[in-house]
Amino acid sequence: MIYIIQSLLLITLTLSTMQSDIIFDFNNDANIQDWFITNDGVMGGKSMGNFTLNAEGNGVFSGDISLENNGGFSMLRYNFEPLSVQKCSTIVLRIKGDNKAYQFRIKAGKEDYFSYVYPIHVSQQWQEVEIPIHQMYPWFRGIKLDKPNFKAESIEEIAFLIANKKAEHFQLLIDNIKLK
Repeated sequence: MIYIIQSLLLITLTLSTMQSDIIFDFNNDANIQDWFITNDGVMGGKSMGNFTLNAEGNGVFSGDISLENNGGFSMLRYNFEPLSVQKCSTIVLRIKGDNKAYQFRIKAGKEDYFSYVYPIHVSQQWQEVEIPIHQMYPWFRGIKLDKPNFKAESIEEIAFLIANKKAEHFQLLIDNIKLK
């Protein structure tokens, strides 16, 4: 009997450590009103990004990057109440794209002036990208800051940025974002 109880406890512990905290799960009923686009128009640029749900319920971040007027970026941001990352080491993205480079970004506080970034390359097939949280480095306006990598206990913002220094069309599909 003791062996059975110990086995059940071990199984429960294993399952609980394998579970993930969902940051956002896209589906046809998902409320995306708290997702925001920031384009280079804030600096006079002409890039245009857009965010919608497709028929399958995936988030679709798409648009056109322009280098006119010193532009060249589009960013999709999502702010939320502080979410603890103390028991997590990884952010997992289930995404599909256009074979382009993006940055995934987090902020410990929404009002922080800089983000912590991790470069990702998005293939044209569905993939799970695992981002080690403590390998994300501080970044502000294209410059890596002389500060330590991410060490905060919670996050309040996530973002995707495309800024490849070339005029291009882009499309990134997002299925879900979770902590592990």
